Amino acid sequence: MAEIRRFGVGYALAPKKRNSFIQASLVNLAREKGIDLIRIDTGKPLIDQGPFDCVLHKCYGEDWKRQLNDYSVKYPNVLIIDSPEAIERLHNRISMLQVVSELKIENSMGSFGIPMQTVIYDSDTLLDTSVWGEGLKFPVIAKPLVADGSAKSHKMSLVFSHEGLQKLKPPIVLQQFVNHGGVIFKVYVVGGYVKCVKRKSLPDVSEEKLGSLVGSLSFSQVSNLSTNERNDDKYYKMMNLEDTEMPPQCLITDIARGLRQAMKLHLFNFDVIRDTRIGNRYLVIDINYFPGYAKMPNYELVLTDFFLDVLNKNGVAFDSLRSISCEKEARKLVANDEALPVSPLKREEKENAIQAGAGDTKKAKIPTFDDETSPPGHLCEKIGILMEHGHQDVVQAERADEVIIEIA
Repeated sequence: MAEIRRFGVGYALAPKKRNSFIQASLVNLAREKGIDLIRIDTGKPLIDQGPFDCVLHKCYGEDWKRQLNDYSVKYPNVLIIDSPEAIERLHNRISMLQVVSELKIENSMGSFGIPMQTVIYDSDTLLDTSVWGEGLKFPVIAKPLVADGSAKSHKMSLVFSHEGLQKLKPPIVLQQFVNHGGVIFKVYVVGGYVKCVKRKSLPDVSEEKLGSLVGSLSFSQVSNLSTNERNDDKYYKMMNLEDTEMPPQCLITDIARGLRQAMKLHLFNFDVIRDTRIGNRYLVIDINYFPGYAKMPNYELVLTDFFLDVLNKNGVAFDSLRSISCEKEARKLVANDEALPVSPLKREEKENAIQAGAGDTKKAKIPTFDDETSPPGHLCEKIGILMEHGHQDVVQAERADEVIIEIA
């Protein structure tokens, strides 16, 4: 019996990311397939470690970039996933979405784009709505310009009126809030694999209701759903999302392929909403590098297959996508209800209760994460309740920072 060729994949991740991603189920399955996942000690020079067949990382800074470059010079055949220069594009929320506008994709199943947005560098421009740009109007979502995974970069606001601009600190991005039926679609990309799931999002804001809303609502990119609670079928039923129609599978796959080729990234996800004004119009509102894959069903098998693919090909096809037929493969890759075979290492499907109940009117005690997560639906509903009660509750929520919710 032929001996399985073994590969060494070194990983350099922040502690929080390491704890969520490097789980025993992934390590064991990878080992069975001939892949040894080896922790890189970021406190020591990278050049003195390994050698590895592949370096998987989510670390930043000029020193780390220099270390990766030196390592590539010494070991030119080592795969670096992904290029620091390519990742940095996603640290700016303007350049992040610019790539979407540059995609040339024709698909009869629907159209796509990005919401109207502008970058604000000073307070005078922020408070003078006449210079924002034609068409941008309340409500808007205010996001920090820098998206580096820090807690600060996740602090955002849904702004209803001029009064809500007072506490914002430039530089920020103002993005048009688009009614989208209270549902966001999260698309995970791992090489040529694409998985689309639906999650609860902010409720729609009608023109009538907007007239009674003053100020803003602060929210953050957090979640209180554990990994075991993220089984799609259970989540959809719990959040009343069973009847929500998924985006056209072929369109999502085409966008994922186009983004991967344009950004030269292999591990990322992007958030999509459906513009309720135009039924088949989809808007990409955020892109994240190396997201929380452990929340994706069967992530161990998906990631292990990805490692085997790029390592066995020795990088030959590393920068190219597999050819995917929209008529056949897209259904297998993007299907909402179809799950990959469950790894024998992880079959438990436990349904845990959400910790912070919908009736809790105080600040929910929710752990924060350094990357995107799925939205806690009961908090989305809380925002809807606050909006229904008018501007006084909204302003109070901003002052007390009562509402913490995830959005792109």
